[in-house]
Amino acid sequence: MHRLTLGDFELTAVSDGTYRLDGGTFFGVIPKVMWEKKVKADELNYVPVGLNSLVVRTGRETILIETGIGNKLPERLIKIFGQPAKLLASLATAGISPEEIDIVINTHLHFDHCGWNTVQRGNHVFPTFPKAKYYAPEGEWRHGRLQLSRDAISYMSDNYDPLIQSGQMELLRGDREIVPGVSVKVFPGHTEYMQAVIIRSGGKTACYVSDLIPTSSHLDLNWVMAFDLYPLQTTESRQRYYAEAIPEKWLTIFTHDPNIPWAYVEKDEKQRLVAREPS
Repeated sequence: MHRLTLGDFELTAVSDGTYRLDGGTFFGVIPKVMWEKKVKADELNYVPVGLNSLVVRTGRETILIETGIGNKLPERLIKIFGQPAKLLASLATAGISPEEIDIVINTHLHFDHCGWNTVQRGNHVFPTFPKAKYYAPEGEWRHGRLQLSRDAISYMSDNYDPLIQSGQMELLRGDREIVPGVSVKVFPGHTEYMQAVIIRSGGKTACYVSDLIPTSSHLDLNWVMAFDLYPLQTTESRQRYYAEAIPEKWLTIFTHDPNIPWAYVEKDEKQRLVAREPS
């Protein structure tokens, strides 16, 4: 478990475990001979992928950003990806119960980012965090409803439709402050409406960038995933992010890094992007 303070806020990295993805899709057009210097694939070309969530304690609210894969995947997807389902245990280790969560923020609605939004009991689905107000991008929900052949597999309506129908989830249209010090900002590329979560306190800033920069191995502008619907926009969004994050020394939280939940993105003496973990 990783924990640090950001101004008056406390940040805790929690995890739903590690699942697996094909290395080729995880690194897109980057040749294996290059990406395997950073991440080793197994005999089936799978690489380990983290499922990192973030708890922000502001002193007023306890906020959970992202909820991992959850435990509702159908068997056919479990055979492909696995289903570690460790988030609730990770929260418990951090001393946090589901009832303590006041706000849940989903950066987008792919199944590996909002799976623990709900739990299934019998034939019914219930909110995992019963007292929480949930937030997600409206454009994501509308896109998921289309069930397009390119990415229908990524959207599981049980992760969000029951919450929308009950009024527990609010759908957002663009950038928005959620509570003082915590806001969302749209960075298109992975999907059209994916949002990062920006956390500011005491003159310091952290950002849960989600799949804009999924791991510390994806820092290069052009190392984008094959999953990205709009790869050119991913590159443009990264440029926009780095323009603020590097000079202002933002802490970047990686959604899928199995080893490093967060780091400061910097440039080395050769102007290459590198990740420096907090001391």
